[in-house]
Amino acid sequence: MADSQAISPNAIRVLITGFGPFARYAENPSWLAIRPLHNTVLYTQPEANPTPYNDQMVTDEDVDMPPTPQPIHITAVELPVTYKAVRSFVPGLHARPPVIPQPSDSELAIAPPPINGYDFILHTSVAGRGALRLEKVSHKLNYRMRDAEGQYAPTVHLPKEGPVMDESERFERERLLLMFDPSAGEGSMQHTGGERGEGHGGQDVEHQPQRGFGQGYESYPDELYTEIDVARLIHHLKESGVEQVYSSMDSGHYLCDYMFYCSLAESKRVAGKQEKDKATPPKSTPILAMHCGPVDQPLSTPEVTEAIKKIVIWVCARLG
Repeated sequence: MADSQAISPNAIRVLITGFGPFARYAENPSWLAIRPLHNTVLYTQPEANPTPYNDQMVTDEDVDMPPTPQPIHITAVELPVTYKAVRSFVPGLHARPPVIPQPSDSELAIAPPPINGYDFILHTSVAGRGALRLEKVSHKLNYRMRDAEGQYAPTVHLPKEGPVMDESERFERERLLLMFDPSAGEGSMQHTGGERGEGHGGQDVEHQPQRGFGQGYESYPDELYTEIDVARLIHHLKESGVEQVYSSMDSGHYLCDYMFYCSLAESKRVAGKQEKDKATPPKSTPILAMHCGPVDQPLSTPEVTEAIKKIVIWVCARLG
């Protein structure tokens, strides 16, 4: 465990979540990538803008010195691949002070969280083979796949004219369903609700109950977007050697998407409460979600870890 006294009071505090085992993954690639970062310290790398000068003597006052690198302390947490776990744990991640689930492994013990919350939260998850995906948007509804315990997301009661998936969303749900549960392809694919539409054979998706976020989230829109400039971040990553990365507008309507939405909503909820109470300066924690592929498809675990480091440093250098 990191000694709390060793964490600089000026350190930027970052929380990174990964998911635990599910389906064919005895160890989730997202957790494999972030575990080495737990209780480690990185440093911001401000962009230097050297001032041109002639051959005359130059003093420190004549040169724009770059800011001193700031320490970044990272806490990594593994969460179960269940809707229940997301609803149980994510609000606590945004509490003041945050409430973090303690792991059973003493080597992964959690350093005391910052009183006024983490400065940046990154949620990671595994997707199909391919490049890293930085997600821009999260979704409130249309969660139709079972989690690692075979459970569905909570039912949401909406008017009959509630949102229905378009063809592109339907195709993506079916693709993910086959990836996480290949046996589902043996039956009708006229649904995307996990295993044969909640046990009702090939029940059509429009006749299944709507699932996602309901009570407690009524005031939040159907889509919530990250405030991080994903386009600029990807440009930076590519310039720094991370070629296998792109942005995404479809977080998948599975657990990563579910966590992403919940986290964005809770961040806004806490900031709104702080602003109303005026007890502490309002703080809306920046949230980002990232999908990685299975190990070596195409990136190795160390390559994903290095990319995450670059993401953390870039975001933290632009906070405040």
